[in-house]
Amino acid sequence: MSKELFLEIGTEEIPAGFLPKAMADMKNLITKELEQARIPYTEIRTMATPRRLVLVVSGMSAEQPDAEITAMGPARSIAFGPDGAPSKAAQGFARGQGVDVTSLQIITTEKGEYIAAVKKETGRPTAELLPAILPRLMGNIPFKKSMHWGDYDVRFARPIHWIVALFDGVVVPFSFGPIQSGASSRGHRFMGDATFLVRDFAQYQEECRRQFVIPDPGERREIIRSLVEEAAVAAGGRLLNDDGLLDEVTYLVEYPSVVRGTFDPGFLEVPKEVLITSMRSHQRYFSIVDSDGKLMPGFITVNNTLTENPDVVVKGNERVLRARLSDARFFFDEDKKVPLAQRVESLKSVVYQQKLGTSHEKMERFRAIAEGLAELLAPGKKEQVSRAAWLCKADLVTGMVGEFPEVQGIMGREYALLQGETPEVAQAIAEHYLPNQAGGALPASHIGSLVSMADKLDSICGCFGVGLVPTGAADPYALRRAALGIIAIILNQGYRLPLAELINKSLTLLEPKLTRPKEEVATEVREFFRGRFVNLQSGEFPGDAVEAAVAVGYDDLVDTKARIAALTQFKNHPDFQALAVGFKRAANIVKEGVDSPVDPTLFTDPAEGELCVAFAAVKSSVEGKVADHAYLDALTQIATLRGPIDTFFEKVMVMDENLQVRANRLALLTGIARLVGGIADFSRLG
Repeated sequence: MSKELFLEIGTEEIPAGFLPKAMADMKNLITKELEQARIPYTEIRTMATPRRLVLVVSGMSAEQPDAEITAMGPARSIAFGPDGAPSKAAQGFARGQGVDVTSLQIITTEKGEYIAAVKKETGRPTAELLPAILPRLMGNIPFKKSMHWGDYDVRFARPIHWIVALFDGVVVPFSFGPIQSGASSRGHRFMGDATFLVRDFAQYQEECRRQFVIPDPGERREIIRSLVEEAAVAAGGRLLNDDGLLDEVTYLVEYPSVVRGTFDPGFLEVPKEVLITSMRSHQRYFSIVDSDGKLMPGFITVNNTLTENPDVVVKGNERVLRARLSDARFFFDEDKKVPLAQRVESLKSVVYQQKLGTSHEKMERFRAIAEGLAELLAPGKKEQVSRAAWLCKADLVTGMVGEFPEVQGIMGREYALLQGETPEVAQAIAEHYLPNQAGGALPASHIGSLVSMADKLDSICGCFGVGLVPTGAADPYALRRAALGIIAIILNQGYRLPLAELINKSLTLLEPKLTRPKEEVATEVREFFRGRFVNLQSGEFPGDAVEAAVAVGYDDLVDTKARIAALTQFKNHPDFQALAVGFKRAANIVKEGVDSPVDPTLFTDPAEGELCVAFAAVKSSVEGKVADHAYLDALTQIATLRGPIDTFFEKVMVMDENLQVRANRLALLTGIARLVGGIADFSRLG
């Protein structure tokens, strides 16, 4: 009979950013625990509010099924002597397993025969196992930061005030620190009753609603979305979509309600990004726009309680926001008094990184890289690229960016436009920070793309050059994101450029700062890009196609992706598997290859001549298609060699005793291997 496990951990307010991951971690942890304990179940759900984490497992078995446990021991040759008597190794193994040596069995594996102890284990009631599982699960939730409280030897994101733990309606007894599990939960801190008893998950949800708690974050999110959208329409506009803010607010409240306020329209003279940032980042306010997308002088805030007197709440929020926006307007007015170009000199006093120098030094380095990229990819825009690179960090020393770091680049664009820079240069100043997150928006212009790539490359090469290499746990300079950004820009814009040459140029500019050998750093940076590129492409294409294409070169990322795409399609060709076997065999035989012309007079079998003629018929055409990057067409033509290759390997002994004949056959196979070797390493294809 299926049972339900219900666990609620009641706490002081947990930071909103902790909760989505905590829910996922709880699900993963209980999944592993139940699998290890051999307890069947049908569904796992997790929920969270600022004051509670909830876990529900449905369809659980009342007891473990019986199991047959096989423990492998030493090899049979070690376990028994020549006379067949058990050795000390067999006796020790049996003793360790708690069985009689005469009950040991012989099991045949791929590696040979081994002795084994096969034991039958009677399943225990699930209720007996849970008191150990649940506190272990609670202690293993990996919060970003955990804390001790009192003198108790437990850690959690915040102090725990209650635990509800029920299996089939019966309390699962255990303690976590000073808290003993029970059946009593608590309602909303301000609007609910102090405690209420829980029987099961269905009753818990109903009672929570009466106690002004919506435990399901998905339901809370939709309630908030609906309320703020209605409030925006009531203001005569529409909600400015902000899923990130919606997600955050969802985990800040247990029972949402909204109020709408306004601000002085005079503040709209300040760039809208600043106003939105001020409302969003500092106050968690939603913004309202009109039908044309222009910001309106209003905001919507989400409360955690029902408001008895909305006017008082609105006035309080308006007062706080007025102070924030007044600061923003002050910084905006003051910043405009100093031209952006004059601020560039001030970057000499801003330390980018202690070992890598100032922001001005960094700017000069990546400006040189950007100019080189412009010469290669957009010669007509070199002057604009240089100007944008020179100005793009100047807003770091403005009062506005000092107060609102989130608008760096955006304010550079706004000040540049106000001070007469061209729209293209101004836009590139804003775009050079893009993408600012994985999968984020990319620069739309060539100018912004080139400056963005140059800036990010300097960061990567500089940090690697002074030993600030990302680890599995830490990447403080966001170098992985920077590399992914460069790769995304290259692929999006279709830039054909030599990555290794670009890395070397960046390291040459950094040479006075390097604390490690330049060649060693270059190798590591290239491998760093390779890893990011492979991971990115493996999400779109089969992993073996990615590895096969990258194995023969990845300096030109656009070309490499084209080869990956062609390989992926070619794997559906009816002759693919047979060809792959033939190419792998050829590559394994020739190894380094034989660089001598094929001499038809040395052929001793018709199969040699047939393969040579077939190869000659497609060679020049395939090479032309490879040169044109028409890789699928090239592979399709190569597929015509399948028959002659199969016949060759069936009838011809490559390693003939006659050294001239052998070398001639190896030369023929070398040509074939190299024909496909420029596209992919077929040995890596499954």
